[in-house]
Amino acid sequence: MSSGTEPAALREAAAGLRCADIVDAVGRLHRHRCHILDLVTPTPGRVLFGPAVTISYFPSCAADLDVEHYNLAELFYQAVGDTPSGKVLVLASNGHTDASMGGGTKLARLHHHGLAGLLSDGRLRDFAELREYDFAAYCAGEATRWGGDLVTPHQANVPVVLCGVGVMPGAYVFADDSGAAVIPAAEVEEVIKGARAVQREDAGFRDTIASERLAAGSGTRRPQER
Repeated sequence: MSSGTEPAALREAAAGLRCADIVDAVGRLHRHRCHILDLVTPTPGRVLFGPAVTISYFPSCAADLDVEHYNLAELFYQAVGDTPSGKVLVLASNGHTDASMGGGTKLARLHHHGLAGLLSDGRLRDFAELREYDFAAYCAGEATRWGGDLVTPHQANVPVVLCGVGVMPGAYVFADDSGAAVIPAAEVEEVIKGARAVQREDAGFRDTIASERLAAGSGTRRPQER
């Protein structure tokens, strides 16, 4: 089940949130891990948010995976469908985290079709080119070597796992410079509201901490620290 709210409205509702706010909000609903750390971005400062479409990579084998059918162009269009705008392309390396999942040339498709960006547990090439596009990108790091002899795009819009976190097609991905979080599609509105509540609570705690400083030495008992 997916949210009934349009992605553009959800993006507006999520404006100004941080990854930590999202993770706290998901944590109040579930015990499962939803966050991914130690990501690198060629687009610092850009926030990635949108519904996921996935491509699962597989170790390259010319005998079993014909490159005429198993390639990024073919799988990209299968993944994004007829409405690519605002979606997040999730590229799962399936353990080949040092291999390149794509670079500035092939990933230009995201720019031309209006995707919000991409998230991968593998590497990307051509950071300088990726910075020129409109989307946000988060990955394991920059690659200099083509990865096609190591991994091949294999399946589109299947459940994938990145750094121990499950990503279902349609789940919402949020990423900023601190990390990424995956939100169940049916709960994205509830999580955004919860993240706003986290922000308000944190602001209240900061006010309390500021008042503690004023009370120092007065004999007034300080409120219990969070």
